[in-house]
Order: sequence, then C-alpha cells, then structure tokens
Amino acid sequence: MSEMSYGEIAKNGLWKQNTGVVQLLGMCPLLAVSSSVVNGASLGIATLTVMALSNLAVSLIRNLVPTEIRIPVFILIIASLVTIIQLAMKAYLHSLYLVLGIFIPLIVTNCIVLARTEAFASKQKALPSCFDGAMMGLGLTLVLACLGGIRELIGKGTLFSGLDLVFGESAKSFVLTVIPHYRGFLLAILPPGAFIGLGMLIALKNRLDAQSKRAAAQPQLLHA
Repeated sequence: MSEMSYGEIAKNGLWKQNTGVVQLLGMCPLLAVSSSVVNGASLGIATLTVMALSNLAVSLIRNLVPTEIRIPVFILIIASLVTIIQLAMKAYLHSLYLVLGIFIPLIVTNCIVLARTEAFASKQKALPSCFDGAMMGLGLTLVLACLGGIRELIGKGTLFSGLDLVFGESAKSFVLTVIPHYRGFLLAILPPGAFIGLGMLIALKNRLDAQSKRAAAQPQLLHA
C-alpha cells in the first residue's frame, strides 16, 4: 500500500470514509448509546483511544507476526487495550461506567477497530497508523456526539445532560435547557429515534457531497 499524506488520512477518517455515516460500521453502540451528547462522545473517545493505540501496536509488530495468526493477535491487542480502558473507567469514572455498561467491552467486537488494524496498520508505518486510528475514531465520535445531541434535544429539550457523570456534581450547572418546561418526546430517546437521526445525518452528508460535486463541475463546464 502506498503511503498516504496526513491530510488524506484525516479527510478519509472524518468525511470520505466516516465509519458512522459512510461505512456504517459499529452500528450497535452508535444506535444504543447515542441517547445524549455525553454518552455518545464518551464511548466515542474510548473507541478513539483503542483505535489509535491498537493501530500503533499492530504497525510496530506487523513484520513479526506470521500471516496465519495475525487476526487472533490483532484481536488480543484490541481486547487488552479495551480491558485497560474499562478498568480505568470503572476506577475513575464509575458513574459513567455504569451508564455505558456492556458497550465498553463490546468495543472489542466493533468491526471498524479490527478493520483498520488489518486494512491500514498492518501495512503502514507506526505514526501514520496511529493517526489513522485517531481520525477514524474521531469521525465516529463526532457522529455519536451529533446524533446524541439531536436525540437529546428532541427527546428531552436539553444538551449535555449527564455531564456530572464525567466531571462531578458541579458540572450539572453546565447542562443547557434549550426548551424550558419541555415534556419530552420519547421516540427520540428510544432506538427508533436513533435510526431516524442517523438517517438524517446520512442524508445531510450525501446532500453536501452532491453540492460539492456540482460546484466542482461548474468551472469545467464553463471552460468547455
């Protein structure tokens, strides 16, 4: 595989190959945990950390692992990193750990984590591989946060509820009540709301891509 520039890697992770709205990988946590900005962003950051470190580790040992056992070795690396993050969250962010629950260890089975170690890190140098994992993870985190914001706003009328799970009781004052005296819209918080919200984000990205292609094609038509 030819080496890619850091700009290309960032563009792929954040936009062109975004795991949430293009590749549609990791759908289980994407739809289950994104009921608020805090929940979505927190799981996204945990996944980002695993992806960056697993890509780095795989790249460093890629020439030492026999082809026949590379997938089990990659999974072992990912599982070890997820276990470290799970134990750290349990120790230092216990309330958030209880909310995210089973979806923290399920990062091991997230298709995109193994896919990037196999497709990119096993063929590239350490720093580009680590950067690729970080950008892919950041792309997923942004989708999780945006989807969580949409669902939380429509479902509860607030933004950043649950911030105290990360920063303590004092952070409750930073929760934004966007729609006062709002009775809520339950559908937005339930899984069907996640499907609808994700569909809106995919449609928005496709529209922006189409507009970009039309804008790029107009100068060519003028010169023709």
